[in-house]
Amino acid sequence: MKTTRTIALAALLCAAAPAAAQVQLNGAGATFPNIIYSNWMLAYNQAHPEVKLNYQSIGSGGGIRQFSDGTVDFGATDAPMSDSAIAAIQGNVLHIPTVMGAVVVAYNVPGVSQPVKFTPDVLADIFLGKITNWNDPRLASSNAGVTLPTQDIIVVHRSDGSGTSFVFTDYLSKVSTDWQQKVGKGTSVNWPVGLGGRGNEGVSATVSQTPGAIGYVELAYALINKITFGALRNSSGNWITPNLPSVTAAAAGAMKDMGPNTDFRVSITNSPGAQAYPIASFTWLLVHKTYSDTAKARALVQFIRWAEGDGQTKAPELGYAPLPKELHPWIQARLKSVTAGGRPVWKTAE
Repeated sequence: MKTTRTIALAALLCAAAPAAAQVQLNGAGATFPNIIYSNWMLAYNQAHPEVKLNYQSIGSGGGIRQFSDGTVDFGATDAPMSDSAIAAIQGNVLHIPTVMGAVVVAYNVPGVSQPVKFTPDVLADIFLGKITNWNDPRLASSNAGVTLPTQDIIVVHRSDGSGTSFVFTDYLSKVSTDWQQKVGKGTSVNWPVGLGGRGNEGVSATVSQTPGAIGYVELAYALINKITFGALRNSSGNWITPNLPSVTAAAAGAMKDMGPNTDFRVSITNSPGAQAYPIASFTWLLVHKTYSDTAKARALVQFIRWAEGDGQTKAPELGYAPLPKELHPWIQARLKSVTAGGRPVWKTAE
């Protein structure tokens, strides 16, 4: 009888004991890395059920805004925050690179099976609305042996604040004085021509469904949606079809000017290098230097450490280039500076 009462009492005490609290981390931002972020967060949630990660793919502009407003625990962007935006939150932000990707020129031209080649000036003039037909002589001159149809070019661009747009317009601003003077670079610009699509998902869908369309999307989206994309002539004069090695080559050029204390807000578009793909970019997580919630800060640092380590192995299969190994100790140094309640969280994250 005593044993029965003891077991019953133990069961009652266990039932009354509070379950371990689950830490929930909310983030929002870039659509560019959404594919790998979704994969990472699902895998991490499964391995660490005490941490729940949620991510909204709303575009880099939205991610920066929500991070700055404090409505999310972390942001994500392909366009680094400006000095003025950083100053507006008293400098309380770290840009943590996660992976690299390519922005590809996607198109839908029925009857054309060979990859279409685009020179920098022709690509800029297509998006400026100066070249309006697929059989334009300037476009045809780079595509000997390809029969381009007499068909109107329908430009598709992002309608939301977008880091992918920032990367694309950053490139066009470097290779076209006309573009730089008339449009410039930014997460949102006044597009001279074209249809708008929301997110990489929206642009991918519009290009896929619109004969004659041309747009720009992240490489992973083009691969998943089986959208045809073209080759670009890089700064060395070579025709480069976007792939992961060519993105790595672009990063190698930029790494020469970086060091342990460098600002990670680095552009690698139009990078030097014989094999460098010209529209490549890092993508960043936005993390506060100081948090008020120790549990959240510790969990976020743990997740990022995993993403920078084991998570990198998932990048190639999902269409992203992993970070250069030289960056990892520099990133760890930044993560070690994250504090909560005035105390570093790195040691407790180990």
